[in-house]
Amino acid sequence: MGQITTVTLLRYQSLRARAWIFTQMGLMPGFPFPSPLAGTEGLRFGRLMGSGAGNGFGLKPNLGVYAFVGHWDDRAAANLFFTGHEWWQSNEEHLAEQITFYLEATMTHGEWGGGNPFTPQPDKHDLNAPVAVITRATIRPRKLVDFWRYVPKTSASVFDHPERKLSIGVGEYPVFMQATFSLWTSGKAMRDFAYKSDHHAEVVRLTRERAWYKEEMFTRFRVLEMVGEWEGADLSEIC
Repeated sequence: MGQITTVTLLRYQSLRARAWIFTQMGLMPGFPFPSPLAGTEGLRFGRLMGSGAGNGFGLKPNLGVYAFVGHWDDRAAANLFFTGHEWWQSNEEHLAEQITFYLEATMTHGEWGGGNPFTPQPDKHDLNAPVAVITRATIRPRKLVDFWRYVPKTSASVFDHPERKLSIGVGEYPVFMQATFSLWTSGKAMRDFAYKSDHHAEVVRLTRERAWYKEEMFTRFRVLEMVGEWEGADLSEIC
């Protein structure tokens, strides 16, 4: 198997643990702390991101929940990181809960940080199999107020969908660099939401009409494996 992607959701409970992870956010460009993952063997692309309050889509930060997205040369490189990397070993000492999804891109378009790190394998997509989706956008500063007016009802419409098994809003910077990660029981269910949900269709239309984004990306993945648990969610339909 070639390149793979991992998405890890991370929860920190104590004040000490939350303070520790905050100082580790060096993967964000311009942040004063050094990156803890710089030079990681086999890591082609990595982002350590925070989340918002509530379901992750709120303006107020959630200092207890973070996400790590890694894109790797291969599964062996990812395994080496999760089993032996010095920083990851330290991170696990602070964690209250975590779950990692091993993914393979089947479709992608757009850019993240000036490029697209994912190499899709379109022939691997099965419309009836579970899928994961990452969306990511940089919002134009002058469009922030307009954009955030529509976030609550759109995120609520995702949570109301019966085929959505998990979704969370995360970001490299609060407010204007936003990403989402979601899991669906099938590619068909995700597609139906994207094209048939009134709220989602409205946001797609407004995105184009009002030019909210300076940069945006959408990537769909097949789910290879998951390890861990998250908020007691039943993900048996995914893996």
